[in-house]
Amino acid sequence: MKTTVGLWIDHRKAVIVFVMDKEEEIKLVNSKIDQSHGQSGQTAPADDYRQNASTEHLNSYYDEVISSLRNANAILIMGPGEAKGELKKRIERSHLNGREIEVETVDKMTDRQIAAKVREHFLKQSTEKPRFT
Repeated sequence: MKTTVGLWIDHRKAVIVFVMDKEEEIKLVNSKIDQSHGQSGQTAPADDYRQNASTEHLNSYYDEVISSLRNANAILIMGPGEAKGELKKRIERSHLNGREIEVETVDKMTDRQIAAKVREHFLKQSTEKPRFT
């Protein structure tokens, strides 16, 4: 059974849609990047410390998203900013390289819109492939 995965990602959260035949599953991964900064009653840490903490959170976040993609045959990465490109580079450096990976720029979407776009993308892709007789 072919598993296709589409996800919408920014630096705060990823909505991952797994499509297997007629079934789909949606998983949400939060980066927790906002939770580590700006807590009331505390003085702001130095900029370097804040940048290092942010980078560590993003690395952990991307690793969690990538671990969800292990069984995917094809991956569609969508999002509004830099996170989609950063994730694609990390996937290419990981042992997931070799899978079909496409990237598309889109604005914010609801979970249902993301699921519909992923299903539509892979359905369109499967009907466009040439058939050999």
